[in-house]
Amino acid sequence: MREGQPVYTVTQVNGYIKNLLDRDGLLSGVFVRGEISNYKSYPSGHHYFSMKDEGGALRCVMFRREASRLRFRPENGMKVIAFGRVAVFPRDGQYQLYCSDLTPDGVGDLHVAFEQLKEKLFREGLFDPAHKKNIPRYPGRIALVTSSAGAAVRDMLRILGARYPLAKVLLLPVRVQGEEAAGEIASAIRYASAHALADLLITGRGGGSMEDLWCFNDERVARAIYDCTIPVISAVGHEPDVTIADFVADLRAATPSNAAELAVPDQNEIYANLAYYEDKLMGTMEVRLDRARRELERLEKNRVLQDPINYILDRRALLEDRRRRLVHGLGGVMAGERERFARLAAALDAMSPLKVLGRGYALAQTANGKVATSVDEVEPGGKLSVRLSDGVLDCRVDDKRRLL
Repeated sequence: MREGQPVYTVTQVNGYIKNLLDRDGLLSGVFVRGEISNYKSYPSGHHYFSMKDEGGALRCVMFRREASRLRFRPENGMKVIAFGRVAVFPRDGQYQLYCSDLTPDGVGDLHVAFEQLKEKLFREGLFDPAHKKNIPRYPGRIALVTSSAGAAVRDMLRILGARYPLAKVLLLPVRVQGEEAAGEIASAIRYASAHALADLLITGRGGGSMEDLWCFNDERVARAIYDCTIPVISAVGHEPDVTIADFVADLRAATPSNAAELAVPDQNEIYANLAYYEDKLMGTMEVRLDRARRELERLEKNRVLQDPINYILDRRALLEDRRRRLVHGLGGVMAGERERFARLAAALDAMSPLKVLGRGYALAQTANGKVATSVDEVEPGGKLSVRLSDGVLDCRVDDKRRLL
């Protein structure tokens, strides 16, 4: 160290560098293009990340106030253009870019925000066709969630009144443009659902820029439509305009006027259908009446209907015929049974033991009534009952002999 040369503290050096950078007009408001890396968002609302290109990296910070104005979610690898000032943080002596604005490079931030929210809600199932409700064919009450001052509401009221005047229309006026619009639209949809105000709900507005229609790309509106117990038709902008609300709604209409046409049937078509069915009913009734008339004429010629006693006579003749057939049938059955009985009796008589006894044979039974079939069953002195054809002999056995 040279004698007399001043010595500075670290804080003094960092402060000196900070003053140099703060006085530099270029670095006080600079646009920087690069790729986001090491991105972190803290609960405090502050965002910290780096921007890099093929030659280097720059530390960046975006504080909560500026970050709250972002319309998209920064992600690692995203190419962006940042605007801010380059300054030194005296505590650690490192310079960084203090971002006040951040936009995607090549496409608008609204487009990126739209695609990010669309992908998020798709993964959560908010676009699932299985969740969509059927639009009632003849709604009795229709709720309109839109601006009360725009041309869209006048077109819808005019078309609804012309097509289906039976429907009662309830207007829930909301703003459809600006920062407060999304919250009002979501609240009106939830209110209508909670109180079952209608059979069908239409929400939307007329055409405009993407910024004008942005409230219908708000996550709060999307979730309110998804949770709504009333079928919802989304009618935002013109035919080419597509919003997140269109994906979530139960039915998407190209315009507010188209939504009114889809919501209700045309009374002229109803009258035409009624006239058609009336003619068809009259024709059917004439055919049936003609058939009934011919049947009545046929019945008038029936002898039974000409004189009721003929009915009794016919029934009596039928009863007599069936009685004769029954008697004849029973006679045949009885004759057959008698013949079968005679055959069975003859066979039984032929097999009767009494017939055998009548031919000179006898039946010997021991004292206990068992038929004796061998001399071994009786001992001398034992008793036997000998049955003949005309009586029984009680005998005593004096002796027994076995035949060879």
